Parts: sequence; structure tokens; C-alpha cells
Amino acid sequence: MTESQPQGGAAPNAATPPKVNMRILAQYMRDLSFENVAAQKKLQGSNVQPDIQVQVSLDANKREAENQFEVGTKFKITSKNKADDETLFIIELDYVGLFLIEGVPQEQMHPFLLIECPRMIFPFARRIISDVTRDGGYPPLNLDTVDFLALYKQELQRQASLKAQQADAPVAN
Repeated sequence: MTESQPQGGAAPNAATPPKVNMRILAQYMRDLSFENVAAQKKLQGSNVQPDIQVQVSLDANKREAENQFEVGTKFKITSKNKADDETLFIIELDYVGLFLIEGVPQEQMHPFLLIECPRMIFPFARRIISDVTRDGGYPPLNLDTVDFLALYKQELQRQASLKAQQADAPVAN
């Protein structure tokens, strides 16, 4: 069995989806905070077993320039000692990418901004977090890859649940 090719070259424009063009124009830390609680409290000893909690939030905004968007990834990482639940350190990083995006249909732009764009800048944020923990006197914290698609779906479900709760709530007079 062979596949048939359209005669006369390329397929008609109606069947050809627009070509997606995405470029990272800039990346930067909007905010970085590292609180080394263990050093302040002079926690010592070999009885330290860190329990790391990572929270990730995303936001995206259209910029004034045509086809440009700002996408922020916010990380809040708390490390506590499993033995006594004492906080070892807290990192808060707000890392931003500025993107030029062309060819993405409007109905797909929201998921594109909150899935693909964070995926592109995540390795740079991970390196910053690793460097900061190492420079703070801890082993470098190498975050596992974040599943931005799952985060996006989770947020959609959360919003749908909120809307359902609001719809079910009695209206006060």
C-alpha cells in the first residue's frame, strides 16, 4: 500500500495549518528570596533529613507589542527536617520569560502560554534553584521536571469546581 501525494506540489492553504513561531526574547528573575532558617537557628547535626515541598504557580500576560507575551513561573520551595519538622530553608523564585508567539490560534493561546512557555524556561529556573541551595550550604536541589500539562488541567478542574460551588450557593437577599 502506498500513500498518495497531492499532485501539483503542496497541499492547498485551507488544509495547511499556520506555522507556529515561538522565540524567547528575554528571561529574568523578577524576584528571588532564600531564607536559610537552619543557619539562623544554628541547627546542626547529622540528624537532618530534608522533606522538600514544592509549589508552582503560573501567570501569563499579553504585552503591548504585537504577538509578545510575558509568562511567569513562581516557585515556593520549603525544606523541613523530617525528624523534628523544623524549617531548614525557604526559596521563593519568580522567573519570567518574554516570548514572541505567532501562528497559534486564539483558542489555543491560553494553554500554549501556560504549558509550552513554562516548559521552555524551566531548566533555567531549575539551575538558579540548584545554585542558590548549593551557595546556601546545602546539597544542590535539582528539581524534578514539572508536568505543566498536568498543572494546567488541575487548574482548569479547580476553576470548574469553584464555578460549580458558586452556582450551587444560595443567593442572599
